[in-house]
Amino acid sequence: MTYSNITGVKMKKARYHHGDLRHSLIKAARDMIREGGTEAVSLRKLAARVGVSRTAAYHYFKDKNILLCTLAQEGFHIWQEEADRIFLDEKMSHEDRYKAYIRWYMTYALENAEYYDLMFGRAIWKQNMATENLKATAYDVFQKQVAITRQWQKYGVLPAGEDGLRLAQVTWGTLHGLARLLIDGIYSDDSPIDEICDCAANLLMDK
Repeated sequence: MTYSNITGVKMKKARYHHGDLRHSLIKAARDMIREGGTEAVSLRKLAARVGVSRTAAYHYFKDKNILLCTLAQEGFHIWQEEADRIFLDEKMSHEDRYKAYIRWYMTYALENAEYYDLMFGRAIWKQNMATENLKATAYDVFQKQVAITRQWQKYGVLPAGEDGLRLAQVTWGTLHGLARLLIDGIYSDDSPIDEICDCAANLLMDK
């Protein structure tokens, strides 16, 4: 830490190693989104929050859209890591993994509502503002969803007679719709979420 100010007032200034600042900016931006949505984020406010100059922030993110796309891309990576943890949990049956995935989906969406909006909402996708890197990451995540859907069809968890791609789209659309109803408050906070998740699983599974 260094202390300097032309007025003579001692000010604490953060000193970052290469790579640390980018991580700190991303973490701070993620917190800002959770607190106030994407509208609360600006590179000026972000730089001030981290304690660096705007120039330093612009070195890593040339504009707000690049920052938001970077955050969404990171979100998809985290999303896939958690999904893989459930998909590969051999302590559970395939049916239980599917139910666990649906419950995790709803829990994640509710506990990270603003971040979920960034990943799947119109701030990026409706305006066609996604970067090529974000598009590639989101596409890869969905392709993995298609692959696991086809595996669940093979194991008899999901209907084998449906096209795997369409089934993955309908499944994701169903879960996204339920998540949006919960996030937007259409379903109240005391809604029996576990029962809703189990009902969704029972309707989608090949029983």
